Amino acid sequence: MDLFGNNTEWTKNLEPILTKYKGRKHPLEYHNLYQLMVMVVLSAQDSDANINKIAPALFEAYPNMDSLAVSNSEALIPYISKVRNFGTKAKWLLEIAQTIQKDEKIPLTMEDLVALKGIGRKSANVIMREAKVPAQGIIADLHVIRVAPRIGLIQETKDGIKAEKMLMQVLPREIWGEIGMAISFLGREICRPQPKCPECPINSICAFYKKIKG
Repeated sequence: MDLFGNNTEWTKNLEPILTKYKGRKHPLEYHNLYQLMVMVVLSAQDSDANINKIAPALFEAYPNMDSLAVSNSEALIPYISKVRNFGTKAKWLLEIAQTIQKDEKIPLTMEDLVALKGIGRKSANVIMREAKVPAQGIIADLHVIRVAPRIGLIQETKDGIKAEKMLMQVLPREIWGEIGMAISFLGREICRPQPKCPECPINSICAFYKKIKG
């Protein structure tokens, strides 16, 4: 038993968003695993929309891991200069490419992904979810960090690692792969900083909605 309720109960309560968003592709407009990994690294503290904008020219110049592995910061930076912290991210990407070398060697376990520069648990969870491998955690992006406490699923925190840990304690492993992205999509579309509560498919179980309805 946990602080927030029964696991089975939460699975049932969250079923409407699991169904609504099941399998929906991440908003980063990638076309293969290599592109996804690069874009996930670039998107830290930046918007998916911005990364989508710079991606076509970047991938025309660097179509695969091999081409990135033999490049350098000076050549790479012009393609990512509109991205936040581009200097650091250029170093991370070059180091990742030099470590991995080939697209087919991109790792798909939590342990191997977080060992790479610029990839934390959130990024690793996104990569694993999109690659459709069994989840070893739950995506806890800024939308999830905002929405999960609002629903009443976890306590409030600004720390993604803590949020993920609490979610993993509350939710059964069989929904880990999809629930993070489902909550994230809900946060992007409906449960925004100014939420559209009447439109929400899970408003009947939401702590925030119950409170505002009095």
